[in-house]
Amino acid sequence: MTTTEKLPLLRMQGIDKSFPGVRALQQIDLELHAGEVLALLGENGAGKSTLIKILAGALLPDAGRIVIEGEPANIRQPHDALQCGIAVIYQEFNLIPALSVADNLFLGRELSRAGWVRQAEERRQARELLQRLGVSIDPNTLCRQLSVAQQQMEEIARALLMNARILVMDEPTAALTPPEAERLLSIIRDLRARGIGIIYVSHRLDEIFAIADRVTVLRDGKHVDTRPISEVKRARLIEMMVGRKLELEFPRRSARLGDAVLQVRNLNRGRKVREVSFTLHAGEVLGLAGLVGSGRTETARLIFGADRRDSGSIELNGRPIHIRRPRDAIRAGIVLLPEDRKQQGLILRHSVRWNFGLPNLQAFSRLGILRQRQEDRRLSHFVHDLAIKVANVDNPALNLSGGNQQKVVLARWLEQNCQVLLFDEPTRGVDVGAKFEIYQWINSLADAGKAILLISSELPEILGMCDRILVMHEGRIAGEIADARRATQAEVMHLAMG
Repeated sequence: MTTTEKLPLLRMQGIDKSFPGVRALQQIDLELHAGEVLALLGENGAGKSTLIKILAGALLPDAGRIVIEGEPANIRQPHDALQCGIAVIYQEFNLIPALSVADNLFLGRELSRAGWVRQAEERRQARELLQRLGVSIDPNTLCRQLSVAQQQMEEIARALLMNARILVMDEPTAALTPPEAERLLSIIRDLRARGIGIIYVSHRLDEIFAIADRVTVLRDGKHVDTRPISEVKRARLIEMMVGRKLELEFPRRSARLGDAVLQVRNLNRGRKVREVSFTLHAGEVLGLAGLVGSGRTETARLIFGADRRDSGSIELNGRPIHIRRPRDAIRAGIVLLPEDRKQQGLILRHSVRWNFGLPNLQAFSRLGILRQRQEDRRLSHFVHDLAIKVANVDNPALNLSGGNQQKVVLARWLEQNCQVLLFDEPTRGVDVGAKFEIYQWINSLADAGKAILLISSELPEILGMCDRILVMHEGRIAGEIADARRATQAEVMHLAMG
């Protein structure tokens, strides 16, 4: 790609932003050219989201200016950003579930004549626009009926309908299957070829090297560097993001497997989980791989008692256990770090202290009275050991980064002194530095004799962290890879595709 001598499509110059007690951005410069994908990287808390919100008009900068094709842009609210041709697709989509695909596309920009909305014309244009993106969706379909990938396409279609010249995508593949993610990257390449400038935010480094032309790295609210992606090695990119060298992306350990701890036999629930059987040993990290919808999460939920199984049995340390609800699993020493920590793992508007103490009230109480000093002492222990970055444990969990929210969920289960930990997508939406810390904890738990089931959509994570891998397809165990360290992504995908 050449950018020639044309003016940059976008310049953000000297951007400053502070919040009470925190300087979020310090003299940030960013430049985007037409027909370019610029990767914006950094750990959680580096300032990426703040910078995006300033560009989108959701926040006002304290200092600095925004220039679009050489002309200063006065962006003080989201409408101003749209008028400048800037569209942002956030992780949480801005769609109204009860409205149709066409109605969402034209919301606020309805085609009308004599006071009447021209619904037939809207649906015709919607169909043409979606076909341009290679997507087959009936414009009359309600958005609540769309898959995550289809909602992503709907958001891109809205941006094109607004004639967006600058498209910002925040973690666009976080909830997509590998084929869906590859399809999205193909569409992004097509948008780039049309001259649209794209700012791409992702923690998945494989995607960055596959799609980006240049990369800008932020750390602690400061600009670290901007380089062509062809000039940056993966290890150097990680070092730029975390501010230190990580010799290995996945910390190594010597597996010392003990006795069988968890035995699952012929687990069934409708067509989602069918005849699933496996054994998990003390000190083992067992990977559970497969495409989204293959039955991985459903299997973990059945073991934890979050869903009721149709048939099958579970044994712990050689003895049958009867799990009808999560409380039974927790009492037996089995805990789950759920796939969606925001909806299922934490009550975000409550404090870190409250979230930590909720499942541990019995341990911290005597005669029905909470012994808060004991709770504080144990929470302080985990804040230190897990390096949870929290200014005050009485602050809402909502204010924490994704990695620190995950650590709070882990801390409360470690207080239970559990035997079996079910990790479902433990590093989804977590920056590379926090990922490494979570990996280290997974290894230390395995070294301490805990039995760990690790579910992940990221194949490098499965291959790098697990001792053994089970691969699911359409609710069944499609195959087993006995030595994960010698396996390849192609082997896993071959089994996952059936």
